[in-house]
Parts: sequence; structure tokens; C-alpha cells
Amino acid sequence: MAKRPSRSRAAFVGLLTIVALLVALAYAPVGPLTASLPPATVSGGDPGLPWLHVGDGRIQDPLGRTILLRGFNVGALVAYPAHPPAPFDERDAVLMQQAGFDVVRLGIDWSQLEPVRGQIDERYLDRVAAAAAMLNQHGLYVVLDMHFRLGWSPAFGYSGAPGWATLPLVPNIDPLPQFSWGPALSPAAWSAETYFWLASDWQAELARAWRAVAIRFRETSGIAGYDLFNEPHPLPIPPQIFEKYVMWPFYQRTIEAVGAIDPNHLFFLEGILLFTLNTAVRAIQARNLVYADHVYEGSLVPPFWTGDPGPLADRFAQRAREARTLSAPWWVGEFGHDLTQPGAAGYADAALNDADDLGIGWAWWQWRENRYWGIRDASGEHINLDFLRHLARPYLVAAPRGVTAGRGDGVRGRLTLAIAADHAPGTILVAWSSLTLGSPLVLGSCIQSRAWDPSSARLTIMVQPDIACRLDVSG
Repeated sequence: MAKRPSRSRAAFVGLLTIVALLVALAYAPVGPLTASLPPATVSGGDPGLPWLHVGDGRIQDPLGRTILLRGFNVGALVAYPAHPPAPFDERDAVLMQQAGFDVVRLGIDWSQLEPVRGQIDERYLDRVAAAAAMLNQHGLYVVLDMHFRLGWSPAFGYSGAPGWATLPLVPNIDPLPQFSWGPALSPAAWSAETYFWLASDWQAELARAWRAVAIRFRETSGIAGYDLFNEPHPLPIPPQIFEKYVMWPFYQRTIEAVGAIDPNHLFFLEGILLFTLNTAVRAIQARNLVYADHVYEGSLVPPFWTGDPGPLADRFAQRAREARTLSAPWWVGEFGHDLTQPGAAGYADAALNDADDLGIGWAWWQWRENRYWGIRDASGEHINLDFLRHLARPYLVAAPRGVTAGRGDGVRGRLTLAIAADHAPGTILVAWSSLTLGSPLVLGSCIQSRAWDPSSARLTIMVQPDIACRLDVSG
């Protein structure tokens, strides 16, 4: 008589089978997704903040110039009961403009947009519109960021989903309060976020909120675009399976839902945030996509900064490869460091060197917060000009084809431009911080004209056609 397999052996075989199936699913090739969008309907717009689009793998303006978006995150409009965000006022916008920056990634809240299911709070949209208009008045594009922090909802003390988009019978317990990512391990946050990703009804409600935003801003060129979901993390869904079969299809559906209302703006899409794991990219065929993944390796995520720029450069290179797989330019939506740590300036210099080498934009976390992370503190009394000099390095704001820049230096005040002989015509705009640097001196053999406006921190240069040369800008 044959011996029956034990229950433990059968369970082990069953578990191995499940694991094998999950691994096969995770590494199985998948085809690209397609997000169908109607034609853009742009007209007019702010002459100082023209409409942006993606072309030739870059963010461009209507003249075909490459536009670098560099600036800061601002969290003043998110609901964050555990740690209320710092305020933000016009003085902040003036300082950012004077330091040469041209973008703010402005956090907005689903919880305040749709506090009652099915009802959009127009008063909150008015607050968002007023903040965006004020930033635009000071030459700053706005990326609207639907900000979810690990912890899922203000109902649990953190920014993100409305109280109705939670599972109230599940306890909210932070098992590791000493870590910034501890709230993500709360059963309440874990279960609610998992439900969001695996069910369709809450995703449809978030798309409803985004459509309300799109209706308000579809004619506003000073809005660079929409960052659809801040820092998605896969757990408990296995990584790679999450990206391929959950996250990227969510992006595709949301792009179509929002794009049906507003086909005029950029869509910023983020990869996963889970320690040092890479994101498995599933291409989406759609125009105006920007990969907006974050970099916290070296500051919040190991390997921590030791002064060796190699690991950080490797991370930048990996994110750039992911962007190429998506066929989108990369824009670093968040990166930052504790400013009180002795290696903070070195970390910032290394990260900005990588960004300059790749020719990409970024938004530092963040402009106004406590003395550990903010350039201006919450009270508004202190501005960390010493550190700001490292971030406010000169850069090419707008570059016609054939015009490139080397690494900027905000401490000494230096930038070198290379002008190819077949460069396209057009105005070259250089950001030069009037807040931290003196007036710029421009040297080069092909200069046709130059003008310096300290109020906007812009150096405008025209060069002669059909001539190759080098321009040296110094303080």
C-alpha cells in the first residue's frame, strides 16, 4: 500500500508551487500599455511660463528649447496632523525666484479635495489655485503632486487619502515609530493602501479628484503638470508583480481619465519607493510622460553618504535607465539630506553634479521646514544661505538645440556653455542667483548680446549663428 504524503510535505510543495508561479509572473515579459489622449488644445498662456511638452526625450517649450525645471517641494497645502507642515508665503516665492529656481512641486491632498465621497471641495481648489497663481507671478512653474506619505491618510496622522478611504475596523498601530517609514507598517495603513491598489472603486474616486483639478487648471500654462501618486510602495504585493500588473496599469487608466479633460499638461509618474529596490518599468505609449522618481539613497536609504560619490552616481544612472525604458525624460521629484549633518553639502554637490551630467531637473525636499531639512525654517526667521549656495548653482533654464552646459558652481559662481556650430536660433536663458552671487560676467567669442535681470535672476544671451564657441560665465 502506497504511503500517503504528509500534510507538511504537501503544504511545502504547494508553497513552492506558489513561489514558482509568482517568480514566473514577476519575470514574464509584458507588452507596453497605451494611454489614448485627445489632441492638445493649448492656446495663449503665460509668456513668461510657456506651455511645456516632451520632445526628443526632453521637456521643451514651444520654441523647441530644452527646459530644466529646478526648485523645491512645498508641503504647505497638505493635511499632516502628526507633523503640521510649515506655512508658505510670497516671501518664499520671491526668495526662490531671486535664487534662480523655476519650479515648485506643490503637494496637494486627496483628503481635502474629496473629504466626502463623491463631493469635490471647491474651496480647497481655490486655495491651490491661489498658491499656484502666486508662484507663477514669480516665474515659478508648478507641478501638482498628489501627496501620499507612508501612513496613507490624515485619519492616521499622515497626508493622503480621505477618512472614507480607510478600513476603520483595522487598528492603527505604528510598530516602529523610531523610523520615518514605520507608519507604512501600521495594519490600518497597510490594509487600506492594499485595498486601494487591488480594488477599482477608490482608484476611480482618485481619478475623479484629479479630473476636478484638471478642469480647474487645463488652461494654465504655469502648471507644468500632474504628479499622479507620490511614492507608491508595493508591499504586501510582491515587487515587479506590483509594478507590471498594478501600478503601471493604474497610471495608464488615470492618464486617460485626466487626459480626456486636460490633454495639455505633462504627466509625472513615479517608480516604487522600497529601500534600494529598482522599479520594473512597463512602458506606456502616451505623449508628455515624465519619469519623476525620487532619490534618497545616501540620506534616508543606505548606502549612506560617506563622501564617496560612486554609489549615488550609480543610483542616478539606474534611475536614468528606468526613464529610458519608459521613453520619458527623468525629473527628480524629491531628494534631500539632513542639513545639520556634516556631509550634507558634499551629498548635495555630488547629487547636483550627477543631475548636471545627465542634464535633468529636480526638486529638493524641501524649501520651508524645520532646520534639519528646510532652507527657510517654519517660523520664517532663518534662511540657510550657506547651504542654499550649493543648491543655487547656475544652470541652463532654456537651451536651444546645440547649446549645452557643464557643471554649475553656486559657491564660486561659475558655468561653462558649449555652443555647437549648427545650434538652433533662439534665446539662451541662464539662471544666476542674485540672492547668493554677484552680477555675472560673460566671456566668449560668439556673443551677440547679453542682458542681466537681478529681479528674475536671469541672464539672457544671444549668440551669432553658424559659429561654435565656448561661453564662460563667472561671478
